[in-house]
Amino acid sequence: MSAKNGSIKLVAGNSNPALAQQIASVLGLSLTKASVRRFADGEVFVEIQENVRGADVFIIQSTSAPANDHLMELLIITDALRRASARRITAVVPYFGYARQDRKVGSRSPISAKLVANLITNAGADRVLTLDLHAGQIQGFFDIPTDNLYASPVMVRDIREQFDLTNLMVVSPDVGGVVRARGLAKRINAPLAIIDKRRERAGESEVMNVIGDVAGFTCILIDDIVDSGGTLVNAADALLANGAKEVYAYITHGVLSGGATARITGSRLKELVITDSIQATEAITAAKNIRVLSIATLIGEAIARTASEESVSSLFD
Repeated sequence: MSAKNGSIKLVAGNSNPALAQQIASVLGLSLTKASVRRFADGEVFVEIQENVRGADVFIIQSTSAPANDHLMELLIITDALRRASARRITAVVPYFGYARQDRKVGSRSPISAKLVANLITNAGADRVLTLDLHAGQIQGFFDIPTDNLYASPVMVRDIREQFDLTNLMVVSPDVGGVVRARGLAKRINAPLAIIDKRRERAGESEVMNVIGDVAGFTCILIDDIVDSGGTLVNAADALLANGAKEVYAYITHGVLSGGATARITGSRLKELVITDSIQATEAITAAKNIRVLSIATLIGEAIARTASEESVSSLFD
């Protein structure tokens, strides 16, 4: 396929080569030849090995762990493409790292998500394409067009295939995620419950109460990020204690740092479903109750629409 004004080129960093290859397959394209490697001292070196002059270039790179390395790759690839006279550069960032640092949480603390947005913009990106931002207002941190895609259509399709919708309840694991959970509940015409949670310190959570009658329902927890897994494990226990039949979770970004995978595997959570916005580790792939959904088709369609100057938001109408 080709863009409205020039050819499409896909360039992949090292964060998620499997997803990049799937997106290329969806679009019927080959990934542009590029070398993204390290010098002996750890510095990132990038060399674009094909002509991209006048091309509409999409860089596919999540800023997942190691976040700083993958962010630097994204910035340096962007700079290399700008200096190679690419017509337009779109940073496709399925998982936008630093998104949880979207406001000042105390005196003399940074707003790192805004800083990262500035870095991407100043490196030379013309637009950004991302997925399920932790906070929607992060779109406003960018001074360039930014499309925030939603994984909900992919999740809804899978939920319809896997469950009896007549006995299903969607649950938000905290008050802050109610809007996201309500949106998915509306799509499948399911009732909504909320977990009231008190976080004592960063990285830890304590479930306090379940708002809603979950007795006899199969519950599905909906959220954008699962990191330590503590919130999901505690939420599952609380729902089961309140009479829920089974508890599943659909989460867009499976960060799953530290011992999170083992925590999920040993929990009472029936299944955790994540997307491949972050490349799954061997431990995640081997886990008996973790399953991965592909977002390659969704992102591929968004790239195609961006290149042909068509509406992206209509994907979610």
